[in-house]
Order: sequence, then structure tokens, then C-alpha cells
Amino acid sequence: MKVPVVLSSLVAVASAVTVAEINGNRFLSPLQDQNVTAVEGLVLAKGPNGIWIRSTQPDDDDLTSEAVYVFDRNVGSSLAVGDIIQLDGTILEYRSTDTHMFLTEISRPRNVQIISRNSPVVAYVVGEDTLNPPTEQFTGLDNGDVFAVPNDVARLSAVNPVLDPSQYAMDFWEALCGELVTIKSPVGVTRPNQYGDTWVLGTWPATGRNEHGGLTMTDKDGNPEAVVIGTPLDGTRNPETKMGDQFADITGVVTYAFGFYRILPLTAITVETPASSDAEPTTLESRGDCRAITVGSYNVENLWTQSAHLSDIAANIIQYMKTPDLIFVQEVQDNNGPTNDDVASANLTLAALTASIEEQSGILYDFVEVEPVRNQDGGQPGGNIRNAYLYRRDVIELYQPNQGGSTDEAVVVEGPALNFNPGRIDIGNPAWDASRKPLVAAWRAIRGPTNKPFFTVNVHNGSKGGSSPLHGDPRPPVNNGVDKRGEQVESIGTFIESILSQDPKARIIAAGDFNEFDFVRPQVLLREKYNMTHLSTHSLPETERYSYVFDMNSQQLDHIYVSPALVNEQAKIEHIHLAAWLAYPDLVSDHDPLVAVLNVCGC
Repeated sequence: MKVPVVLSSLVAVASAVTVAEINGNRFLSPLQDQNVTAVEGLVLAKGPNGIWIRSTQPDDDDLTSEAVYVFDRNVGSSLAVGDIIQLDGTILEYRSTDTHMFLTEISRPRNVQIISRNSPVVAYVVGEDTLNPPTEQFTGLDNGDVFAVPNDVARLSAVNPVLDPSQYAMDFWEALCGELVTIKSPVGVTRPNQYGDTWVLGTWPATGRNEHGGLTMTDKDGNPEAVVIGTPLDGTRNPETKMGDQFADITGVVTYAFGFYRILPLTAITVETPASSDAEPTTLESRGDCRAITVGSYNVENLWTQSAHLSDIAANIIQYMKTPDLIFVQEVQDNNGPTNDDVASANLTLAALTASIEEQSGILYDFVEVEPVRNQDGGQPGGNIRNAYLYRRDVIELYQPNQGGSTDEAVVVEGPALNFNPGRIDIGNPAWDASRKPLVAAWRAIRGPTNKPFFTVNVHNGSKGGSSPLHGDPRPPVNNGVDKRGEQVESIGTFIESILSQDPKARIIAAGDFNEFDFVRPQVLLREKYNMTHLSTHSLPETERYSYVFDMNSQQLDHIYVSPALVNEQAKIEHIHLAAWLAYPDLVSDHDPLVAVLNVCGC
């Protein structure tokens, strides 16, 4: 709810100013908190809480928007689009939270006069009547890297730089804020969120385009050229759409709300050509021996015995992952899910999943887990999420099994081998407080030259929850938990080092939901300090590396890393897009699974 600013009688008055003078050439108005008089403008659009007007006296400066929002629930009741009006008011900078940017408004409009009616209203075509949106940088305060650490070293509202819309995307949209614009031939680059907002790209240049029509996040490029399409001004709702859908032209007003510059369309968007949502099953095949085993990773999103999506997860493992020999599973809840009681084991959850796989395919899986200490590993209260392994008993087996408990710490012993197999590592490290401890195991392929075991680290690192939006005030944006994830990767890397110190040719797989991008510091540590190879980088084009969709970006949070002994031409990975390409109601899990093929033989 907006709270009006109470102004004293000493508030300055700026007489007969233009809209361009109100907006100025920076993010915040030079007339903030001042009363203005005789502001003239053409009514471009009406919304439930105000109107948008365009100056009748443009200054022809690309740095100053010629349009502004007039906030008042009643101001539009006697006005129509096409009216030219004059009004007095107070200039307000409004935002809903201190991590968002401000929206310049004329608040408390008064002395509203209609000068004329029925003037033509023309929308500006983005990229034709305007500059093209910049394709790589959000603001000049990010020092070229929106993912850099440390985060939040400057506030855009405090620095309030002169706009540079040719270089920076936030500057570009700020310089158009309030304007009526048209996006020609837009394509959806993601699915709508729960509020019906979706991201699109117009006909302007773009980087990071993937084969399905989305925008893949890459190093130093968070795809600022995309824009949110928000709630239609006519009170309708945007339809459920998906990545790659082609839309009819979209016309609406540029504004800022909920952490992003966005366009509020006059009417709901229309899908002209739907994109396919059919993912292809993996092409990677197991030989059934150590020369080529298949390894999968899948975040199954709070799975428990009564989950409605349990049979669908099983079906995805069968139909699309092609029943890998070993599956790293994350977000397995205990046997009674979110019920917050003393139950912490997930043996019934995992039994239900493996039974569903067997029922649908005839394939038998065994499973291993280490139940956590109740309510100590984060996630939904009472759910006790943890990592687990499913494995095909006809292909691999645990090497020298010795089940660890929730308070047993797995370490590397002479061999190398594990004292607890499976077990959890570094459980006393504060880096793992309220977070899933990695589940490690040593395995042996049943067939082939299998004298040596191979090792696995099943990862679900700390969440990004609480991060600030890419269009927010903190620069670079807050990547919440990045320091903790760095500590977690150090913990994982130290464990990997303890194996390689005994056997530099040890075969090690670290996989799962790392909750971070491969080019951000925690993952860079894993590659550069601990010499693990990112399998997606090894075998996939840059724009096809994604397992999750958030805001405008196709991005990779789920990874498979391997030690040097597993890096060869045979090592391959595929991302199976069972989530990224779907509309929201069709999701089974919000993460895509990964499948790899590896030679784990050793002598």
C-alpha cells in the first residue's frame, strides 16, 4: 500500500515544468518532493491507480523520458486516452522495498484541466523509434560483471548516475519510463511466474540465444535485453505460455514495479505460434560395465510418499533419463513429508520411488541415504530434505559398504576408501549449518576391469533465496548465500583433495544442485583450485547449458564435475529439458535432470 508523503508548507514549488524536467537525466528526479504546476501532457493509457501522460513539449534528449505516471485512483475517471491535460502535483519517488529502485510519479494531482480531446496516441516501437536495448550490462556500477563478488558495494539510488541508455539496460528502460511502446514480433524466453508476468525479447539484437528461443545466462552476461510483460491494464490476465512461444505485437507502458522495469500491456498477450514443449530423451547409453556407465542427477522437488508427482518423477527417469546406472537425487523428503514430527528417515519415500520405477519399467533400483538430524538441513520445515542415490544393482554396487549415521562423519581412509560408505562429510563445519550435507559414496562396477572403486559426492548447496533482483538498487546485485556456498565448495574440494592425495588418478564425480552458476566464485574454486572439470563445459555449447529458468534467464544450477581421470572424449553430458520448456501448470519438478556417460574403469 502506498503511503502519501506529508509535505509541510515549506515544500518548494517548481512552476510550469515539463515532463522531461521532472524526469531529468538520472534515475531520481531533480524535483523530488517538490510541488509542480502546469504540467502538460497527452494521456497515453489508464490503469486502475492512475494514468500515464506524454509531454507535449519534448526536449529531444534520449536521456530524459517524455512520459510520467500520475498516481491517483480517481484522476482518470473523467479522462480519456487522447486527452491533453494540464495539472499540478507533487513529485514522489516510490518503491516498495529498499532493494528495489524508485519509480518517479506525479502524486496528489490537483487542478486537472482538459486542454483538448481526441489527439492521436502513437506508441514508440522499441528498437526502431528508440535505441536497441543493451545486450550485456545492466548498469555502470556493476564494473562489467553483474555476478561479481563482493555484492552490494554501491547503491544506484545513492550514486544516481547520469543515464547512458546506449550502454546499460537499466538506464535504457529508465529513459523510457512512462512511455507507451510496442514490441514487434516478441518471443517468450521463459514461462510466466505465479502472477502471470512473463519475459520477452523483441526483434532487437540479443546475446545468449539458445536453440529453443530462450536466453542462456553466460559469464558476465545476465541478458538485460529481455523485458517483463506485466499485468494487462484492461484487467485481464496473460495466458500460460512457455519458452519459445511467438506472440502478437505487444503495446503497453513502461514502468518499474516488483524489482524490475516492465511493460504493462494494454491487453493480454496473444500467442500466435506455440513452441514445442517436447523434450528429447537422452541419447547416452550404458554398456552395463565400467567402460561406459550412465550417471544422472535430478532435483525431485520435495518428494515424499504422498507426492502427487512421484509417479511422474519415476516416468521421467524411465522415459527421458533412460534409467541411468547411478542417479544423484536431491530434495528427497522424509516418509511423511512436511509433517513436523520425529520422523526423519526417507526409506519409505525412496522405496515408493523405486517401486514406481519397477512397476513402470521392470528395472530394479536399490537406494542409499543417510537421514539428517531432524530439522537441521534446511528446506521445508518438517520435510528434512536430503540427498540420496538410486543405483542399478545389476551394474554397480557399493564398495566396502558401511552405512553411516546422521552424526557419523565420512572421511577418506587408506586405499583410498571411506570409513562410512555411504556417509556425510564435514558435518561439524558451520558452512553446512541449516543446509544439506553432501552424501558421499564409493562404488564398484560389477563388470569390467574393476579393481579400483570410483567415488561420488552428491551435492545440494545453500539456496539463493533472498537475493536482490537484477534490476534492483544494490550493485552488483545481492547473490544471497554466495559466501556460504563458497565455504561449502571448499569443504567439498578438501574432501576431493583427500582422495586425490592418495591416488591422483582416482575417479571422482561431484554432482547435484549446487545452486550456483559455473562462472561464479564458488564453482570457479571447484574448477581452478580443486581441478574438477565441468562436464557441461567439456561437451556442450555454451548456450545449451541450462537446467533451470528464473526471471529472464535459462541458467544452470545443476552440474556434474569430474576428476581428471574421467576427462576424455567419451565423457559426455546431456541436459534433458523436462522443466525449462514447460508452462507452469505442467511442471513435475522445477529442475531439469542431467545425464552423463563415463568410463569409470581403473586398475
